[in-house]
Amino acid sequence: MSEIAITELDAKSPDFAAQLQSLLAWNEADDLDIHRQVLDIIADVRGNGDKSVIAYTNRFDNRQVSSATELELDQASLKLAFAAIPADQAQALQTAAGRIRAYAEHQKLQSWDYIEADGTVLGQKITPLDRVGLYVPGGKAAYPSSVLMNAIPAKVAGVEELIMVVPTPKGESNQLVLAAAYLAGVDRIFTIGGAQAIAALAYGTETIPVVAKIVGPGNIYVATAKKLVFGQVGIDMIAGPSEILIICDGKTNPDWIAMDLFSQAEHDENAQAILISDDSVYLAAVKQSINKLLPTMERGEIIKTSLSTRGALIKVKDLLQAAEIANTIAPEHLELSVEDPEALCQHIRHAGAIFMGRYTAEALGDYCAGPNHVLPTSSTARYSSPLGVYDFQKRTSLINCSQAGAKELGKTASILARGESLTAHARSAEYRI
Repeated sequence: MSEIAITELDAKSPDFAAQLQSLLAWNEADDLDIHRQVLDIIADVRGNGDKSVIAYTNRFDNRQVSSATELELDQASLKLAFAAIPADQAQALQTAAGRIRAYAEHQKLQSWDYIEADGTVLGQKITPLDRVGLYVPGGKAAYPSSVLMNAIPAKVAGVEELIMVVPTPKGESNQLVLAAAYLAGVDRIFTIGGAQAIAALAYGTETIPVVAKIVGPGNIYVATAKKLVFGQVGIDMIAGPSEILIICDGKTNPDWIAMDLFSQAEHDENAQAILISDDSVYLAAVKQSINKLLPTMERGEIIKTSLSTRGALIKVKDLLQAAEIANTIAPEHLELSVEDPEALCQHIRHAGAIFMGRYTAEALGDYCAGPNHVLPTSSTARYSSPLGVYDFQKRTSLINCSQAGAKELGKTASILARGESLTAHARSAEYRI
């Protein structure tokens, strides 16, 4: 395999800001043809329910389903799948599930209220969503870790019914995915996928119930469908390609850092892996490690394309400048592979997840550290957060006015309402004065 031509930037360059923006640019233009296809599928499922879902499933997944009841897997199937997987995989899933659940328990929002001097009570009521839909990719892209990360926070939040949809091409199920669903407490599973599955969850069919929110990753058709049904239901996010940014002080084994970059680059050709260091000799050493290790990787061609088209090695004057650049990038995953990660972390404002120290590989977060691996991409960490229990809970305001409180608040409301020429508002408040 030929040497990777990875981009090398220097922060002291006059046009560095423009070079960085060019590197980060990710404008996956909406494909109008896909958009139209997905709109047609959604309309078809809304109008024809189970009949359409069955037709699309047979067409796209090469199946011969004749009845909607054939699309649902029972709980016994999930239990059997868990019993059938090798003992080491079962133990690994249980360990990961336990850690994800323990972390999620700390995220639960609680209801609260307070009483004002006149007896008026103000507060906030927290309630879980009634029913949530979880999309899980099938076929080659089968990720049991994604099942755990999406389902467990929902159940910890108190979601009463969790509906999972997963395509089974040619009728073949991934046993690890089903085992993960069993451990996570998924309530019902339908073996459907694509835009038709999203439409079924959003609008319901004779067999598949309507959900309040849809979470989970999928291909371009699934992502487009999620965009189009948003508003009818909530969604988690529209995720872009996977990203990793590593800040290193030049003292971590360069082979470790090269492999950490590979860990995200192997997702797909559009993934982005960037290393920032204040040590130019170290950057050269990591580049050497990249070229040495690349031929040993099963997904070497994907890694090579990713690193050569969207990867970079960036030289900075010091770690504080590295932190400034990290805040501009706002990466999905940020590794602080430095001597004092706690000190450097104080300067980080925007990142989906921060991996502290030389021994904390990002891959641990993908599977079993505990925090969620569903993270904001494409610089959206500037304003959004990882998936968590709070995404499956709603906040409702509580207002209980005492007689004295209604009298005083009514005066204020009346003045403001009349200022807006909303007389009925004003008189409603005045009746209680």
